[in-house]
Amino acid sequence: MERTVATTTSYREGARRAVPLAIAVGGFGVTYGVLARQAGFTIPATILFSVLAFAGSAQFAAVSIVSDGGTAAAAIVAALLLNARYLPIGLSVAPWLPGRPAVRALQGQVTVDESWAVSHTGGGRYDPRLLVGAGATLWASWVVCSVAGVAAGSVLGNPETYGLDAAFPALFLALLAGQVRERRLLLAALAGAAIALIMVPLVPPGVPIVAASVVCLVGVLR
Repeated sequence: MERTVATTTSYREGARRAVPLAIAVGGFGVTYGVLARQAGFTIPATILFSVLAFAGSAQFAAVSIVSDGGTAAAAIVAALLLNARYLPIGLSVAPWLPGRPAVRALQGQVTVDESWAVSHTGGGRYDPRLLVGAGATLWASWVVCSVAGVAAGSVLGNPETYGLDAAFPALFLALLAGQVRERRLLLAALAGAAIALIMVPLVPPGVPIVAASVVCLVGVLR
């Protein structure tokens, strides 16, 4: 059943809160555009992937696998595994999204890690206006900067030279710092990180993230 949120926030406020994150996302988008072109993706495919998928980690995984000579099937599976976290994220915000099914589904398309974190008001409650405002801002930044990366790929060269490859991990650490306010949450996060580090060299891309998420969830519930 749809719930309502008593709030005086606005879409503009959500956008404002997302601006610092959008800068980091933009840097990551430029990196994606450069790497996708280096991996042999066509310009239309690179841009449409950002417009329609809007999933940075999944897009990076797909590009990396193709660049290393992997198959399309392996790239798709890795992307799906990395995006598996959006199932619980979507379930958590769904009760707070207003409107008819089509409208709610459209709002859900901009529900990513950053907009999810920005819209959390505590106690498992989410503000839909903050969610949409932040999500739309992040989507715009991602698409525009992906296009910029495609256009400037030959000029920028290797993204690692500018440290752009570190934008995504830094962004997630910033989000985590704002969410971990209790000892049990810290322990759950550390346990998830340990599991991910152990599994990274042993299993396909995406599996460590799913496993770490399960460990974190169990830790929080306990």
